[in-house]
Amino acid sequence: MAIIKKFRIKSFKKNNTLIEFENVSLSYGKRLILDNVSFKINEGQIFGMLGPNGVGKSTIFNIITGLIKPNAGIIKISNESVNEYPVYLRTKKFKVGFVPQYGGCFNDLTLHDNLKAISEIVIDDKNSRDERINFLISKFELDNLKDIKAKFLSGGQRKKLVIALALLSKPKVLLLDECFAALDIMTIKMLQEIIVNLQQEYNITICICDHQARDLLACVDKAMILSNCKIIAEDTPGNLINDINARKAYFGDNFKFN
Repeated sequence: MAIIKKFRIKSFKKNNTLIEFENVSLSYGKRLILDNVSFKINEGQIFGMLGPNGVGKSTIFNIITGLIKPNAGIIKISNESVNEYPVYLRTKKFKVGFVPQYGGCFNDLTLHDNLKAISEIVIDDKNSRDERINFLISKFELDNLKDIKAKFLSGGQRKKLVIALALLSKPKVLLLDECFAALDIMTIKMLQEIIVNLQQEYNITICICDHQARDLLACVDKAMILSNCKIIAEDTPGNLINDINARKAYFGDNFKFN
């Protein structure tokens, strides 16, 4: 598959940090998950996280959203510590949207009713709800599916719906957990184009974690590799695949990007 991003949108952007982890550690009992992890995600950046199963990628998302509280360290959004903020405040105040790997919608509701239900939670102005719903249905070309129950949608159609649900509140940050998993090649390409367009059109900061390394690297500005509870490499896709530590821990010697 051709690389979606022909250039990396970074050189002309100010490096305004939007999300920052400072010395974050987390363990479940005696099992260490994250060990003194620090990194930054800049405003308007598409940032990727790669690593083996159980390394802590989804855990980082849960820490950002507030579903999990770390044992140590500080999480900042827009330069403000959010450690003590509950989930709903991180969503409302800091405009954090989340697309989970599984679920994310009501199976027995139609596509339109899914959007209507969530809009009543995240959009206070009643008059703005229908306008936002209609915009997203049109944006993702879902007009002919709006009366179909979510459980009857294809994998790609469901993914569009769940992303649309996350975009109802006009988030500044969008977290995509294993977004390429179990999708066919054409659907992955469609999703990559959606991700890049969201960045270019709305300057949304996007963070993706996935096992599909090539698909992730094709649409991010920067990525990091997690292994053994730590960040072992962090760079642009082109530099990352040539990083010795990244190859030893994750890519292997035979990995090719193009």
